[in-house]
Amino acid sequence: MRIALVTESFLPSLNGVTNSVVRVTETLKAAGHEVLIVAPTSESDRHQGFPVVTSPFVPLGGFPVAIPTPAITQTLDQFRPDLIHAAAPFWLGGQSIAYAAKRGIPSVAVYQTDVAGYMERYGLEFAGPLLEVITAAIHKPATLNLAPTLDGKDFLHSIGLDKVELWGRGVDSALFHPRRRESSAARALREQVAPRGERIVGYVGRLAPEKQVGRLLEVCGLPNTRVLIVGDGPDRAELEDRFHGCPVTFTGRLSGEDLADAYAAMDVFVHCGTEETFGQTIQEAHASGLPVVAPAKGGQRHLIRDGVDGYLVDHTRWGSFRDKVGDLVQDESLRRKLSLDARRAVVGKTWEKNNAALLDYYDRALSEARSVDSLAA
Repeated sequence: MRIALVTESFLPSLNGVTNSVVRVTETLKAAGHEVLIVAPTSESDRHQGFPVVTSPFVPLGGFPVAIPTPAITQTLDQFRPDLIHAAAPFWLGGQSIAYAAKRGIPSVAVYQTDVAGYMERYGLEFAGPLLEVITAAIHKPATLNLAPTLDGKDFLHSIGLDKVELWGRGVDSALFHPRRRESSAARALREQVAPRGERIVGYVGRLAPEKQVGRLLEVCGLPNTRVLIVGDGPDRAELEDRFHGCPVTFTGRLSGEDLADAYAAMDVFVHCGTEETFGQTIQEAHASGLPVVAPAKGGQRHLIRDGVDGYLVDHTRWGSFRDKVGDLVQDESLRRKLSLDARRAVVGKTWEKNNAALLDYYDRALSEARSVDSLAA
C-alpha cells in the first residue's frame, strides 16, 4: 500500500505520539509498504528511507503546532495514498482526514491527546467544550477511529463518534529489562544520584504543566530517598527552582540505552499527570521491573493493577503519592513482589504484536471504503 502517515508530532520531539509513529514506520517498512510522512518537524528529509514533508508550525505550550497549507494537499495529490493514517489529529491531521473523505480514500485516525484536558491545565478551561466539538469534527469523517484505552473509546463515543476501536501501544521489553539494573551504566547513575545507597524514586517524561511533576515534592521528605527526574520541557527551569535544596537530580532528555539505564537505576516510578490518554512511560517502567504509583484518573487506570504492579492514588489529596511511595521504599519484600508482577504485566506487549493489529485495522478501513464505493455505484 501507499500510506500517508500524517502526525502532529515527530522527531526531534520525543513524546508518546512521536514514539508510536516511529514504531509504526518500522512496521510499515518491514511489511514492504510505501510511506509518506507529513509532520511539523523532522530531523531530516527522510526517515527509515521514507520521505518526510514538513509543514509550517507555531509553538504552543512547548509543542510545535502544525499549520495546514495548500502545499500539503498538493503533496498528498502527488503521492496518491491508498490510505491515510492521522496520528493525534488536530489542524494538520484534520486537514488530511478531510482530504481523504473528499477523495474517497480510507483513513484511520488515532486519538492520542486529551486536547481539552490540556487546555484546562494551561488555564484555558473555557475552551474545553469548544475543543471537544472540534475533536468530534476532526475525527468524524475518518473511516475508523482508534483509541488507546476504554476511557478514550468512551470519550470518543460521548462526543458522537461511533466508528471507534481499541489500539494500545507496545513496549520494547528487551531494551527495558530488570537485568539492566546490573549494568555498569545503571550502577554508575545510581552512585551519582544516591551515593549513600538511598532508594531512587523516578519520573520520565515531558516537564510541562499537564505532567504535574511538581507533585514529586511530596516524596522529597521521605527518609533514605532520592528523586531522579528524566526529561525536558517548558517547565524545567521552574521545576529546578522549586526543587532547589531537595535531593533531586535532573538528567535532561534521554533516549535509547541511556533512557533504559535511567529506568534501571530507579526503585519506584511515579507519574503524577491526570490527562494521560495512555501512559507509555508506565509500560516502560513496568518492563524495567518498577512498581508504579500514579493517579486513579486517566489512561494509566488501564495499565496499573492497584496493589499488584503498582498503586493508583487519589490525586486530589496532597500526600497520597507520598504514602504509597513510602510503603514501597520502606518495604523491600513488597517492592520486590510488585516488581515481578510489573514485568509480567507487559512482557507480551510487543510492538510487533501491537502493530499487527494496526495493519488489520488498515485492512478493515480499506474494506469499508470499498463497500461504500460499491453501494455508491
